[in-house]
Amino acid sequence: RHTVSSGRAVQPRKPCRIMPIKTKLTEALGIEHPIIQGGMHYVGYAEMAAAVSNAGGLGIVTALTQPNAEALRKEIRKCRSLTNKPFGVNVTLLPALVPPNYEAYAKVIIEEGVKIIETAGRNPKKFIRFFKKNGCYVIHKCVAIKHALTAQRLGADMISMDGFECGGHPGEDDVGNWILLAQAKRKLKIPFVASGGCANGAQLAAALALGAEGLNMGTRFMATKEAPIHDNIKQALVKGDEKSTVGGTMFTQSYS
Repeated sequence: RHTVSSGRAVQPRKPCRIMPIKTKLTEALGIEHPIIQGGMHYVGYAEMAAAVSNAGGLGIVTALTQPNAEALRKEIRKCRSLTNKPFGVNVTLLPALVPPNYEAYAKVIIEEGVKIIETAGRNPKKFIRFFKKNGCYVIHKCVAIKHALTAQRLGADMISMDGFECGGHPGEDDVGNWILLAQAKRKLKIPFVASGGCANGAQLAAALALGAEGLNMGTRFMATKEAPIHDNIKQALVKGDEKSTVGGTMFTQSYS
């Protein structure tokens, strides 16, 4: 409807159409928005991943949340029943006295036709090569430039550069994204996304300005209705401030 101001008719505003941001991430994976829902233990189920994919991002099913490879097969099929958009599977290589049967999980991922893999954790050499041999696009999560360079050499297609701000394993060097992203832009030959402390459009714009191709968000998605966690945790995340993050320590093993 028209309104009148100072005797002149004012034309109604047309609805604003949001133009998608195209980056190497969106073009490589066939997604609308340069946003990845990173793998999260006991959060990355089919419902969570499908909701993100349906919204135009890249949803990720977390492999090790499932007790065994056949359970992962069912979860992948469930996710495929909930979305016809691209989604991926996270495989985190953890140090353990009795490690999971990673080979069986990887075999199921290939058998089920998943073509986008997020790897993380210990030396990914064996699995990057396995997934690449089977035609997959591999995004490896790194907390240090030297690890990113190793993953690049091993054949990873993209790096998820994980700053100290992250809600998962921040590494041992306590280096934030302002430093890591700038260094990644200078030293990497393959594209990378920003991970850690990512939650809104302003941070996406900052990450793009620093050379990243998008965001990998984890904790932010935990506050959504699709996240399978207790509502009190979601409320704590929403109400928290910049001083609410608490760091812990764990033993790990780096690689070069």
